[in-house]
Amino acid sequence: MAERSADSSPQRRSYGIWLVVLAFATLAIPTFITLARQVWSAEGGVHGPIVLATGAWMLWRQSQSIAPVVRPGNPLIGSLLLLLCLLVYTGGRVFDFISIEVAGLVGTGTAIAYLYLGSRALRQMWFPVLWMFFLIPPPNWLVDRLTAPLKEFVSHASTTILTWADYPILRQGVTLFIGPYQLLVEDACSGLRSLSSLIVVTLLYIYIKNKPSWRYALFIVLLIIPVAVIANIIRIIILVLITYHMGDAAAQSFLHNTAGVVMFIVALLGIFGIDWLIEFLTGLRSKRA
Repeated sequence: MAERSADSSPQRRSYGIWLVVLAFATLAIPTFITLARQVWSAEGGVHGPIVLATGAWMLWRQSQSIAPVVRPGNPLIGSLLLLLCLLVYTGGRVFDFISIEVAGLVGTGTAIAYLYLGSRALRQMWFPVLWMFFLIPPPNWLVDRLTAPLKEFVSHASTTILTWADYPILRQGVTLFIGPYQLLVEDACSGLRSLSSLIVVTLLYIYIKNKPSWRYALFIVLLIIPVAVIANIIRIIILVLITYHMGDAAAQSFLHNTAGVVMFIVALLGIFGIDWLIEFLTGLRSKRA
C-alpha cells in the first residue's frame, strides 16, 4: 500500500501540471486569436508570431539546464501574484484592451512558472522570460505620442538633406511638397513601427550567439534607436526621389513597400555590423592585454 501511494504521488503531480497547462491554454488561445486579428496583421506587429515561436523554443532549450535549481516558489507570494495577473487579464479581456489582456496573460504564465519552478530557475531563464513580454503590444495612445515627434524629426531631416541637394522641396509639419507633388509622412515612416521588429530580431541574434548579458543587450537596444531613425530618413528620401522623378503612381506601387523592406534589412545589417565591430575591437584589446 505504501509503494502504491508513493508511486501515485508523482502521477497526481503530473496530472496537476497538465491541468494547469490546459487552463492556461484556455486563456491563451482566445488572446492569440485576437492578437492575430488586431495586431499581428499590421506592420507594427508582424514580429509577434516570431516572439511567440522563438520564446517557446528558448524555454524548451533551457528546460534541462534549470533542472538542478528547480524549487517550488513561495505559495503565498505566487498565489497573490497569480491572482493579480488573472484580474489584469480579466479586465483587459472584458473591456477589450488588448495590451492589458496580453500583459495579464504573460504575467499569469510567469506566476505559474514561479510557483512550479521557483525564483532561482526564473533568474536563470531571465532572457526567455523577459522575451515573452515583447508579446505585449504598446497601446495606441503611446504609439501616437511617440510617433508624432519622430515623424517631425525624420520629415525635417529628409527635407534638409534634399534641400542641400538642390531639390525644390518644402515642409509643412509632416507634409512634404516637392514639385507638383504632396507627400504625407505616415506612422510607418517614423521609425517606431520598424523599431520594435528590429529590437526583437537583434535580441534574438544576441541570444543565438550566446551573449545573453543584459548590459550588452541594453547597449545594443540603445543603438537600434538611431539606426532605425536613420534608416527611415533614407527611406523617405528614396520615396520622395521616386515621386519626383517617376511620378506618384510609381512611389505608391510596390516600390513603397520594397523601400521599407530594404531599409529594414539595411538597419539590421547595420546592427550586425556594430556587433561585429565591438567583437573585433574587444578581441584586439584582449590580445594587447
